[in-house]
Amino acid sequence: MKLTFRLRFRTTFGQSLFLTGNHELLGGGQPERAVPLQYLDAESWQATVDWSDKETADTAICYNYILRSNDGSTVQDWGNDRIINPSSFKHSDVLIVDSWNPAGAVENAFYTEPFKQVLLKPDQSELRLPIQPGATHTFKIKAPLLTKGQTLCLLGNTAALGNWNTASPLLLNRIPGEESLTVQLGLNHALFPIAYKYGVYDLEQSAFLRYEDGENRTLNATTLNTYTIINDGCARLPADTWKGAGVAIPVFSLRSENSFGVGEFKDLKPLADWCQRTGLKLIQILPINDTCATHSWLDSYPYAAISAFALHPLYLNLNQVAGNKSLPKNLEAERIRLNALDAVDYEAVMQAKLKFIRTIFPQQKAEAFARRGYQEFFAENQHWLGPYAAFCALRDQFGTADFSRWPAHQIYHADEITALVKTNYAVRDEIELNYFIQFHLHLQLKDATEYAHERGVIVKGDIAIGVYRHGADVWQQPELFHMDMQAGAPPDAFAVKGQNWGFPTYDWPRMKQDGFAWWKQRFAQMSGYFDAFRIDHVLGFFRIWSSPAHAVEGILGYFVPALPVKLEEFSQREIPFDHDRYVKPFITDEVSRQIFGNQSERVKRDFLVADRAGHYCLKPEFATQQQVENHFASLEANEPNRQLKEDLFDLISNVILFEVEGSAGREFHFRFAMQDTLSFKNLDSQTQAKLQELYVDYFF
Repeated sequence: MKLTFRLRFRTTFGQSLFLTGNHELLGGGQPERAVPLQYLDAESWQATVDWSDKETADTAICYNYILRSNDGSTVQDWGNDRIINPSSFKHSDVLIVDSWNPAGAVENAFYTEPFKQVLLKPDQSELRLPIQPGATHTFKIKAPLLTKGQTLCLLGNTAALGNWNTASPLLLNRIPGEESLTVQLGLNHALFPIAYKYGVYDLEQSAFLRYEDGENRTLNATTLNTYTIINDGCARLPADTWKGAGVAIPVFSLRSENSFGVGEFKDLKPLADWCQRTGLKLIQILPINDTCATHSWLDSYPYAAISAFALHPLYLNLNQVAGNKSLPKNLEAERIRLNALDAVDYEAVMQAKLKFIRTIFPQQKAEAFARRGYQEFFAENQHWLGPYAAFCALRDQFGTADFSRWPAHQIYHADEITALVKTNYAVRDEIELNYFIQFHLHLQLKDATEYAHERGVIVKGDIAIGVYRHGADVWQQPELFHMDMQAGAPPDAFAVKGQNWGFPTYDWPRMKQDGFAWWKQRFAQMSGYFDAFRIDHVLGFFRIWSSPAHAVEGILGYFVPALPVKLEEFSQREIPFDHDRYVKPFITDEVSRQIFGNQSERVKRDFLVADRAGHYCLKPEFATQQQVENHFASLEANEPNRQLKEDLFDLISNVILFEVEGSAGREFHFRFAMQDTLSFKNLDSQTQAKLQELYVDYFF
């Protein structure tokens, strides 16, 4: 069999096109092995592939096209809907005429799962037409926003296409679940080239509604005995006729009369009912991953997950876990009390829920673990569930989530955990308890999102950019993270000292080595619940504001990646370079008085050491913000101590440059807002001006 792939695409000088697909003859899905297309004319390129009987096994083949520019950059056209099965072809010579699908085409959005499975599903109609004998051509076209009772029709300047007769146009098959509308017809007796267009047809009214926009399409003649498949892309119809609005709300805010002091996954159901009544199409929520690090109110921050995969026990509905039975009287009274509060009592809610789960777990354990649904859940999630459950058990046993302080198992080893479970029954019970909790959370969230789908509402999750420093992900795979750095955001009008979120930054080169497996697993797991994602701080995938681990404030950070300033750039700009003057905190008697006022002498006595006449440096035990933070944590929490601590932070950040580690003093990053530091203000005006120019070049 001979398959010819022809792509209608206008290239510019130096560009070339390639064919790629998940079959060995098409490069096996590897772009570097893609089949080159040959220039045919100003409108198209093509490649012919000979398909032997052995290679035409009954299998679906997905393919795409790649455009390579003369600078070597490539872009692949969008979608995974170009699928052929050569074994189904009845001809030995087949021509497939395709159209390039640009990723930015608006219509592509309507072929994502939320639209196909939920939002546009009510508009689907079915029309199956008998196959015409002697067909020589198949026309395929997409039109995602057809309404219920509509299909496309085909008209043209030949008898087979009705000679533009809108009273009896050639209708296309519209089959639910298939993206393209199709029609087969014989054009052996047609006079080429053929001019044609698609139109919209109302099946209920048996009426032609309109032509597609734009000029007529053209079909040229093909070789005799060649079967031709024309993929015409999308019909040229308005792509702005669908509109939808949604609501964004945290799950914990969905407290209802039946809640337990906090919104739960079950409470998404009445929200979905309300969305259906009001015509809203989307529910967006905040992150719902487990954040239990300290078992205190500090864990209520939803963006500091101890697991990027595990769900938070806070959202568990106890009645459903108990088989929809009534709660014990004392627990019901506590539920009513907590539900009547103006604000969520996070600690009390968590304590009550976990206490009840621990009570019923021994009774339900055997039955729950024997369920097929549990076994499937465990098998699909074992890669994170086992380490997470072990982390939780050890966190509680050792009284801290900071695994670096554990007396044992500071480094995760699967075989050690397996051996521990076999010999330590208490740890095994704790691990299995977390399996049990996660399984029920999975069931309840899945049930809630499916309920929303039945009402035409999709659910959008939130993927936090970071994970908690002392969490299961970091414990299990520390090599994926830069533990010596912290993610955050640069200073702005709302946070003049920047933001330091405390999360370790990602080691992207290391993640790339296994094809970003951790991220793919994360998205795959969450896609089991959500139709769409908000990716928190998406800029962080390209560059992230990074502060060293010893920093408390984000002002000590810089963008990674970023091109550093080279040492030679200072001499090139005739800027006198003094390493210690620029890199170390600039401290003089006058600087001390300006920052600390009447506390200056005390600060010099307790925190500084004289360096040279009128100049000082910080004592080694107070050289970093984290050291200062730890010192004041042991003192009384009052306003004078708080202010002194903040002033010491300012002193430590009174620098102009950060030296790049490992550069031997030859590469630097500028401190943000360098011009506002006392260090900068104490330079002569000429040096200030030249540094400012270099600073602007560095950042902008």
